[in-house]
Amino acid sequence: MDVPARLTRVARFQNLRALAWAGDELYASRGYKVVRAKIQDPSSILWQPVAEFRPQFSRRISVMNRFTARLFRDGFHALAVLPSGGLVGAVPGAIVTLSAGESQFRATHAITRGTRPLHITPVPGGIVYWGEYFDNAARDEVHIYASTDAGATWNTAYTFPKGSIRHVHNIIHDPWGDCLWILTGDYGDECRVLRAACDLSRIDIIMQGNQQARAVAAVPAEDSLYFSTDTPLESNYIYRLDQKGKLTQLAQISSSSIYGCRVRSRVFFSTMVEPSKVNPDRNVRIYGAQLPEANSWQPLLAWEKDPLPLGLFQYGNAFLPDGHNSTAILALSTVGVKSGDMSTLIYTTNGV
Repeated sequence: MDVPARLTRVARFQNLRALAWAGDELYASRGYKVVRAKIQDPSSILWQPVAEFRPQFSRRISVMNRFTARLFRDGFHALAVLPSGGLVGAVPGAIVTLSAGESQFRATHAITRGTRPLHITPVPGGIVYWGEYFDNAARDEVHIYASTDAGATWNTAYTFPKGSIRHVHNIIHDPWGDCLWILTGDYGDECRVLRAACDLSRIDIIMQGNQQARAVAAVPAEDSLYFSTDTPLESNYIYRLDQKGKLTQLAQISSSSIYGCRVRSRVFFSTMVEPSKVNPDRNVRIYGAQLPEANSWQPLLAWEKDPLPLGLFQYGNAFLPDGHNSTAILALSTVGVKSGDMSTLIYTTNGV
């Protein structure tokens, strides 16, 4: 039986974006600087500097103002915490790597198609993956890159043939299924939910061919995969895909969703505000439900979109950090909203 969720905000940090959990440590960024905090007393959080990346001069200037930072998509957009203690991040135009003990990220891969991947995925055993995310109007081949040396070098691990997909939305490691889930888009058969071996030696199509297979956010659980759809063309839903391949539609949500996370026995998804005749909601929302049933999904939080143009200054959104969270804390970062733009918010949760 689901227990109604109650979220209590205990902290807010301006100009901070939550990126990744590593147990009880939360990594975040202020522009091109990465910080972290051990979340023990959520009402008394102390951020410690970790390292920084030094971009080109123009971005060092644009990142200093929140409006130009939004306009130019400045700062870190993804981060993976490696077992070695190193970090791999995505910034505009590059994959950047920090070795354990160092204080400055170095660019280890120049991104020439698009500006950055949406996520970076470490896998037990030492492999780190990311998939290409770019406009791809010509439907050229699309690569998944891998590193086996903690992000020092990158090689093509798998290539989707020309005409097969538009781009890779996400790669998620599933510790219970000992597999990867690969999500691609955007239209027709380009929309795929794929299950892959952790070394990509085998990739199977689980769902394909419609907008309800178009997803970015997915959260593995002990016996199921939960995912939310990301389509401006149809209504969006949260689904459960069990180990036997049974797909269950759990709840309709107000708009496209591209971020999800787990906080102990609860799963959360956020929605974003994007141009859509089908999904006209002007609010960013957080939905949550309790495992194992996760049948009762509720809108728990909401922020109204700010008046700045969507295309130029980013869609309204709530970012949910990647990684494994061992705490009972929900951390999220908002952008493009009237109250709390470019802020990280910390909530305590009940019943988890």
